[in-house]
Amino acid sequence: LWSARAPNDFNLRDFNVGDYIQAVLDRNLAENISRVLYPNDNFFEGKELRLKQEYFVVAATLQDIIRRFKASKYGSTDSVRTMFDSFPDQVAIQLNDTHPAMAIPELMRIFVDIEKLPWNKAWDITKRTFAYTNHTVLPEALERWPVDLVEKLLPRHLQIIYEINQRHLDHIATLFPDDVDRLRRMSLIEEGGTKRINMAHLCIVGSHAVNGVAKIHSEIVKTQVFKDFAALEPEKFQNKTNGITPRRWLLLCNPGLAELIAEKIGEDYVRDLSQLTKLHEFVDNDLFIREVAKVKQENKVKFAQYLEKEYKVKINPSSMFDVHVKRIHEYKRQLMNCLHVITMYNRIRRDPAKLSVPRTVIIGGKAAPGYHMAKMIIKLINAVAQVVNNDPVVGSKLKVIFLENYRVSLAEKVIPATDLSEQISTAGTEASGTGNMKFMLNGALTIGTMDGANVEMAEEAGEENLFIFGMRVEDVTELDREGYNAQEYYDRLPELKQAIDQIKSGFFSPDEPDLFKDVVNMLFHHDRFKVFADYEAYVKCQEKVSELYLNSKAWTKMVIRNIAAAGKFSSDRTIKEYARDIWHVEPSDLKIPPPNEPRDAVEDKTPNGTAA
Repeated sequence: LWSARAPNDFNLRDFNVGDYIQAVLDRNLAENISRVLYPNDNFFEGKELRLKQEYFVVAATLQDIIRRFKASKYGSTDSVRTMFDSFPDQVAIQLNDTHPAMAIPELMRIFVDIEKLPWNKAWDITKRTFAYTNHTVLPEALERWPVDLVEKLLPRHLQIIYEINQRHLDHIATLFPDDVDRLRRMSLIEEGGTKRINMAHLCIVGSHAVNGVAKIHSEIVKTQVFKDFAALEPEKFQNKTNGITPRRWLLLCNPGLAELIAEKIGEDYVRDLSQLTKLHEFVDNDLFIREVAKVKQENKVKFAQYLEKEYKVKINPSSMFDVHVKRIHEYKRQLMNCLHVITMYNRIRRDPAKLSVPRTVIIGGKAAPGYHMAKMIIKLINAVAQVVNNDPVVGSKLKVIFLENYRVSLAEKVIPATDLSEQISTAGTEASGTGNMKFMLNGALTIGTMDGANVEMAEEAGEENLFIFGMRVEDVTELDREGYNAQEYYDRLPELKQAIDQIKSGFFSPDEPDLFKDVVNMLFHHDRFKVFADYEAYVKCQEKVSELYLNSKAWTKMVIRNIAAAGKFSSDRTIKEYARDIWHVEPSDLKIPPPNEPRDAVEDKTPNGTAA
């Protein structure tokens, strides 16, 4: 939306510029602000350039919002004193995670310093304008900016944050006298070591609504991560379960399935995805079952051809496509999938004659540049693939593919071709996930933990129509209390021991036998995400998956039940809930002309006077 450009006279405004050449070259420094996006996922790095970027987008957006507000009839009242009274009725700002949190002190700066509003009035308007969506509970992902850095870059904003904090803490002190620990826990400023600003605390204090992105996540936000704030204002905390757009994630990427559904229930479901429940009538319709299976098979053949062309690997389109695509992260447990692959490989080698369901295991995703463990996980998957795919005993029974450069355009190809969707994060770590929803809508079955939106998917479809396994949040909490001992699982489970010993001994990396020693060491001594604790349940659950896959009709009937239950996970429903419960705006069928068409109405206005 915004990019940084140096004005033509940048650094040349002084009459006497000694180093003219350098002054022109320095234009690049200003333009560097919007040069590159930090590619981290669920990790806070605390780099100065990143803070500059966050302030840049915030400042530009707020200037635009205020320009448009002043141009409207609401912003052009006679008195400057009452001009901004209607601001929260006309403007809603949703903070999508803490990344734009500097908008709170920035709006206060505009109101107090520039528009000369009294503090209390400015604060009241600001709080009624902002709402905050939390996207993760992982502590390493929470933004905590060093005070020194903010002071250097944005000294006035730091003063304003201090003032916000002072008034906030004064309020809590009156409610809980002598509770100094509560003041410490709830402060926007973290003391001890380097002083830091807790941006999530700033967002909560400066907003009128706070939400998580799935039921289980919103519950964790309320009862664990921000429990002191929720105790103070329980009505502020809400849930808004994420959704996906059925236009891209069904019509565009899977026209065959979209058309098949339309033949049965009409075309209206595209605008109202809850109508997919009508498919329940066809669960026992033999012709429909065959057609659904046929569309999936066509998608698999097409993807197999793409894979052969792009990656020069031949895969069996009648094998089960077992797909795990998302960012590479320890909490997402691609390592657990890898251990299952090794277990399947060892079983085939132990008894090659035994009938097994052929599988193509596809794992894909990007690792952040500085995330060493994630890079090693990719390396391990590729090493395992190298051994498995070239073992003549295995043949076409098992193939492993690491999907390079995973991105939206590739997701649009792989998701419609998937049979089994892997959603196996440790319970309590994945805020929502949306890939899980995309797979469900495209006729894949889910193997997953009770985490994120998986919980609601199981609620909608019936738990018996998903392959749910492993620890629940309560079990993870209990295991933390007892103390997680990885060694115990290794000693008790022979197949796990064999797989780990193979990784450790260099079976998958003969040229570099101790290549994966860091990975193995992590799994034994500091695995926060307890891969070994869920391994046994995961492998057993995967056996149930294979068993069902042998019965094509029963499998496809379960697929239809899943598609019929996917309606809740439309982003249309999500946005309606934000509009109703947080922004307080009414839906409208009014068509806003695209930017390239001339407008009849006043600039930036729809006929009813609401900012477009």
